[in-house]
Amino acid sequence: MVDVQFRFRDDEAVNDPAVTVDAFSEQSNATAVRIEPGDDARDLLPHLDRISLVEVNFPAWTDGRGYSSARILREAGYEGEIRAVGDVVIDMLRHLRRCGFDAFAPEKALNPADAKNAFERWDNVYQATVVDGRQAIWAKRHPA
Repeated sequence: MVDVQFRFRDDEAVNDPAVTVDAFSEQSNATAVRIEPGDDARDLLPHLDRISLVEVNFPAWTDGRGYSSARILREAGYEGEIRAVGDVVIDMLRHLRRCGFDAFAPEKALNPADAKNAFERWDNVYQATVVDGRQAIWAKRHPA
């Protein structure tokens, strides 16, 4: 179990132990899964109805594969908690949130004031996502 530092959900936090993607497909009672770099989040799509927590591991802040995992799950309609764990740093927070992460458990605690600033830094975005439905800035400049 990892300690969650920031969580953007109103429901009760899930504290079930997360199993690997491979182990998840073999278990009928698992409700939490952990995606490691190299795992394919699409393997979980047939099981989204029984997953309450997806932990996505960032063993190094330079490994961005986890961003895609969250976005794949959210675009497929997953509404459960997606938690970023591992080497999560301040510069990643805003981008992780826009990809669909709603909980953060960095291995080294982050300064809460710096994190708040990171989450709230930019009013405009360059890419539209299903997560927040915000209009991309280019679309504001060039309406159809």
